[in-house]
Amino acid sequence: MRLSSFLTLACAIAAFVLSLLCLFAGSSKSFLQHADLLTLNISRIGHTSVFNTSDGNGGFLDNLVNDIEGDLNSLVSDVTSDIAEALDLPDFFNVHLMDFCEGSYQPNATVRHAHENITDCSNRTTLFHFQPTKVIQEKLPSGVTLDDIHWPQKIQDAEHALKIASIAMIVLYIIGIAFAGIAVLTALWGIWTDGRLSAMVNFLVDMLAFLSLGIASAIATAIIVKAVDSINKYGDDIGIAAYKGSRFLGMTWAATVVMLLASITSIAQCCTGRHKRDRYGEKGTAYQY
Repeated sequence: MRLSSFLTLACAIAAFVLSLLCLFAGSSKSFLQHADLLTLNISRIGHTSVFNTSDGNGGFLDNLVNDIEGDLNSLVSDVTSDIAEALDLPDFFNVHLMDFCEGSYQPNATVRHAHENITDCSNRTTLFHFQPTKVIQEKLPSGVTLDDIHWPQKIQDAEHALKIASIAMIVLYIIGIAFAGIAVLTALWGIWTDGRLSAMVNFLVDMLAFLSLGIASAIATAIIVKAVDSINKYGDDIGIAAYKGSRFLGMTWAATVVMLLASITSIAQCCTGRHKRDRYGEKGTAYQY
């Protein structure tokens, strides 16, 4: 029995569970909503100087005066007014690996530490790619376009640039999860097999899982940073913002690190090999190894 394989087994199980949680986060309105890649906050859309209507021509905002009390200028300047709600838009989107969920801030978006009320989630798809421009356009009321809300073209450009990376990331996560699951089985085999063969198999499987999860985590980090930076840079003028999913990043990198630890343990087992011990023949003759 190789006791060090218990460490390999624990690491493989931890990586398998953590990566599965990353993949299935957001699969329902109540499951790991805070383990998202990023949050797109559009609750304050319209509350910027771009929508200043001091000249009396408010464009599409003129139609919202009937929904929210007050004149057009006070609508824009009043931080408590909810233009997003008047446009039938959710306050935020939580973006996950295979879907996105939307909801509203309770009691409202201006309250510090407001509660997220998830109202709906999209269908889960394997090769999912979040497209905020398309989603916002589909949710805008009839007669209102992206041009009316000054939606930045740069955000749409960033979406297209990240599409291939997003698909590659999901594929690598699935491969990494598969190898992590196999690593659990090979670690169990290694506990009861005291030899270099099982250790070498463990090492190969562990390394494949580590590389897959590591590359997937690196791509996810790059996508999150690029998307958040683009949204905050180009969306600030119209009142939208994005936040990195720190919990997701912690989970995915933790899975990568424990898989690396499993690989290091396995290669150490390969180098150590079978413990040398005296073996005796039928008549007690000692064979030297």
